[in-house]
Amino acid sequence: MRDAVIVDAVRTPIGKRNGSLAGIHAADLSALVLDALVRRTGVDPATIDDVMWGCVTQIGDQSSNIGRFAVLAAGWPDHVPGVTINRACGSSQQAVDSAAHAVMAGQCDLVVAGGVETMTRVPLGSHRTTGQPYGPKVLTRYEGAELNQGIGAELIAEHWGLSRQQLDAYAAASHAKAAAAIDDGVFDDHVVSVDVDGDKFTVDEGLRRGTSVETLSGLRTPFKQDGVIHAGNSSQISDGAAALLVTTPERARELGLTPIARYHSGAVSGADPVTMLTGPIPATAKVLGRAGLSIDDVGAFEVNEAFAPVPLAWLAETGADPERLNPLGGAIAVGHPLGASGAILMTRLLARMRSRNLRYGLQTMCEGGGTANATVIELLS
Repeated sequence: MRDAVIVDAVRTPIGKRNGSLAGIHAADLSALVLDALVRRTGVDPATIDDVMWGCVTQIGDQSSNIGRFAVLAAGWPDHVPGVTINRACGSSQQAVDSAAHAVMAGQCDLVVAGGVETMTRVPLGSHRTTGQPYGPKVLTRYEGAELNQGIGAELIAEHWGLSRQQLDAYAAASHAKAAAAIDDGVFDDHVVSVDVDGDKFTVDEGLRRGTSVETLSGLRTPFKQDGVIHAGNSSQISDGAAALLVTTPERARELGLTPIARYHSGAVSGADPVTMLTGPIPATAKVLGRAGLSIDDVGAFEVNEAFAPVPLAWLAETGADPERLNPLGGAIAVGHPLGASGAILMTRLLARMRSRNLRYGLQTMCEGGGTANATVIELLS
């Protein structure tokens, strides 16, 4: 089987809800990163075999196979296809996995993987306006449970004995780490500036410098009276897009490109859809077993910060070094544009691995419905 390698990765800055990216259609926002990717690599778009594009809420602006219309918005040739993938919050991580699988299997040589979500324009929960999500048999199977992520986060915090103080301390640290990464220019190489009303939008705008346990203490807990989950220790509703170019080492060499990392191993796993957000724990065990690695072999972990209990429960179960977990901050600090987040986390993981010369990195995402992706990459350059 052939190797699959990542040769470049780009993303927009993450826009907060009703923020700098609110006026940009999802197809046009996607086109920005597609254009940037081919401009940076010099790859002719006509030679790209497929564009695999994550998006979660596929209605309104994001309907009608947004992956295909992203390609057309970028002005790429009509013959370049695009497909939209939905594995809930892990949609663009699944896009990267699927791109790697297609390359490794020899069915494609050059694939763009990534995703988009404009949560300002297509609000969270829009899918509930018509029909019956989940279906009566599922709801009966789980005894009418709400299948609500916020409630799932409360259940996780209770199960692992995580206090509000611990969760808020984690959230404050996420902001501090993200601020340090921005100030150190860690993201500068892969963040694409966006023209907004004549100004250049370049920095994730959800960051709240100076966030502390004290500043978070007054926020109400909407999911449970006297609960521990609130807006400050949850991921932010956001807009954004990201894209990666996946190919073989041989094709990269033909194109004069230097691979950054090799796709080493991937796995997907399911978990209880009521607690919903524990999937990264079995997915991590599964991918490490497939990779033949131990938790200590991995130099950096990106565990999506959907809610603070998710990475903290993952940490407790895996025994990973906490210093290696989300070292550049995460979605609590800068936002979680659902369909783009998997690809955004991959850009962040690559940046950390390159700056510290770390051989292995692992990324995992909790996902609605109780699934989770986990991916291991190996640094090459």
